[in-house]
Amino acid sequence: MTNEIYNVLSIAGTDPSGGAGIQADLKTFSALGVYGATVITAIVAQNTQGVQSIYSVSDQCVAAQLDSVLSDLHINSIKIGMLHQAKIIRVVAKKLIEYPIPWVVLDTVMIAKNGDTLLDKDAIILLREILLPLVSIITPNLLEAAILLGCNIAKNETQMRQQGRKLLELGCEAVVIKGGHLTGLSSPDWLITANKEWCFRTPRVKTLHTHGTGCTLSAALAARQPFYKNWSQTLKFSKEWIQKALIHGNGLSIGKGTGPVHHFYEWW
Repeated sequence: MTNEIYNVLSIAGTDPSGGAGIQADLKTFSALGVYGATVITAIVAQNTQGVQSIYSVSDQCVAAQLDSVLSDLHINSIKIGMLHQAKIIRVVAKKLIEYPIPWVVLDTVMIAKNGDTLLDKDAIILLREILLPLVSIITPNLLEAAILLGCNIAKNETQMRQQGRKLLELGCEAVVIKGGHLTGLSSPDWLITANKEWCFRTPRVKTLHTHGTGCTLSAALAARQPFYKNWSQTLKFSKEWIQKALIHGNGLSIGKGTGPVHHFYEWW
């Protein structure tokens, strides 16, 4: 561990209700002791009840934002969230090659919790073919893993592990395949690398405050990896932290739908 303050960049879409996307990433970065920078890929009109509309940001604008940040700030790690369009995926891939960053976390955001599509169908192929080989780790849930592989959704942990290993073959260094949609008393996430597999379990939390959990977990991984430099330790810490954020989310009264986790439960 170190007293150095790390700089972490989020490349993602927005959430004006504050529970997901860029806003959740910045909250996560702040709560976990790193300096947060952002590049916005889409302006999303959404709230706790769903996504109402998406307004595209041009690929030229995304490229300009990336150049502004990466040419000036020393970025220790990156979290990539919603990219929305194929042309933005191309820009991000190009800049990752131009500006090498030690750790890149890709949250394979495709579908919102209420079923709204957040990534164009044409972009999914490009995500798989040109972006996955450039990142350190991906964090798909069961649906996203199935979409990336073009197969059925895993129904148990054996199938999760099998799909995780197939995702590794697409070129990324590590996979966290999330089992939150399985039934059972615990929520299993499997970390899979070329040499080893780890399972991280946490008890299921009875809560309606799950908005932005995927964004928050991937942001936590990006925030803490510069400290631990070990994905297993980083995921263990992040899972334990988000578990408490879920529990404390019940103390918030945000919106009429699926509320957010409580990023600042340690401080408020």
